[in-house]
Amino acid sequence: MKSRDTLIRLKRFQVEDRRRRVAQIELMIAEFTRMSADLDREIAAEEKRAGISDPTHFAYPTYARAAMTRRDNVMRSRRELEGQLDEARAAMEDARAELAKAESLDGRERLAEARERELENRALDGMSAMQAARI
Repeated sequence: MKSRDTLIRLKRFQVEDRRRRVAQIELMIAEFTRMSADLDREIAAEEKRAGISDPTHFAYPTYARAAMTRRDNVMRSRRELEGQLDEARAAMEDARAELAKAESLDGRERLAEARERELENRALDGMSAMQAARI
């Protein structure tokens, strides 16, 4: 009984750990999306201030060029995180399935134990009734 309880607690911990990981990745993706939008606004503002929106122009603002590079890096990181998110969600679903299987097995074993105790009790009751009848 204790090993089953320990197994179920372990499986629950694993599910919770995977859920936290998914939430953490989702939060990071949201943050990268926000950062990218902020950088887009800064690039647009700098281009408007300079009056040059062509990145190939020789006088294109250095800050806008650096912000573009940073935005591109942030978006690349975001795409990588989206791949990790898919993997983390799959791992979380696997952990949930393992937990459900362990809980189901535990339920069946507990039911079998209850049936066995019931049969033992009936047998003991029958023996008691037979002894009472003899007395």
